[in-house]
Amino acid sequence: MTRFDGETSPAFEIVEPAQWRAPVIFNSPHSGSTYPDEFLIASRIDLPTLRRSEDSFMDELIGHLSDRGFPTVRVNFPRSYVDVNREPYELDPRMFTGRLPSFANTRSMRVAGGLGTIPRVVGDGQEIYRDRILVDDALGRIETLYKPYHRALRRLINKVHQLFGTVVLVDCHSMPSVGVSRDEPRRPDIVIGDRYGTSCTPLLPDRVEETMTGLGYSIGRNKPYAGGFITEHYGNPASGLHAVQLELNRAIYMDERRRERSPRFAQVASDFGILADVLATTIPFGDLGSFQAAAE
Repeated sequence: MTRFDGETSPAFEIVEPAQWRAPVIFNSPHSGSTYPDEFLIASRIDLPTLRRSEDSFMDELIGHLSDRGFPTVRVNFPRSYVDVNREPYELDPRMFTGRLPSFANTRSMRVAGGLGTIPRVVGDGQEIYRDRILVDDALGRIETLYKPYHRALRRLINKVHQLFGTVVLVDCHSMPSVGVSRDEPRRPDIVIGDRYGTSCTPLLPDRVEETMTGLGYSIGRNKPYAGGFITEHYGNPASGLHAVQLELNRAIYMDERRRERSPRFAQVASDFGILADVLATTIPFGDLGSFQAAAE
């Protein structure tokens, strides 16, 4: 396991179930809250402000699912340090001292917004760094954290394929209850992202919506979040790999200002268990297409 922060913390954790129930993986790539000391020193903003980018406690909301027969994945380093839900080299040249490699994607919309693989800003648009950082530092984070995470995720996907013949990846995130723009309508409790129908069978988001609506949640589809790199990159329904992104409104399960679990936290975690059970028992996995194993 790759470690970071002075060799004290695993960069990510994969918990496989003792008994597998279904080919459904639950992934939390943005809930990491272990901040390296050198990152905090280099930051111009304080830790509470940095933490606004976290999908706080999402790893806990899905963590119990491994006891119910589903593999779970959690990232422990913060997305403001390295964002695994981006291409490997979405990098803003204005951030760095030194020359970026020629293959870096410096012109994506995410880079323009300051939210590349090494983010320039936190979620509310505040600049992270006092000064430019070394290109070698950025590339080192990608080599030691980003790439090992994706290699491990691909190995898990291949293992699930070997066991079941198909794979469903549920990428779990949380969103602020209020958008940056005043013109944005009230956000629903959950936004389901399937890249506008391209990352998975339509049955998957339909079943998620039916289940969570039945549990009292309001649902949106693809706006304002259609799914990031993980959903787009791993979602390939024609080859039997189905990926869907879930964005949970933070006001449902936590006090956003104090960053504390709310009284409803346990119920929301229980509802994720119900969703997992429904997917395991009602999705006809044998009909989801011929899987082609992901390359290492």
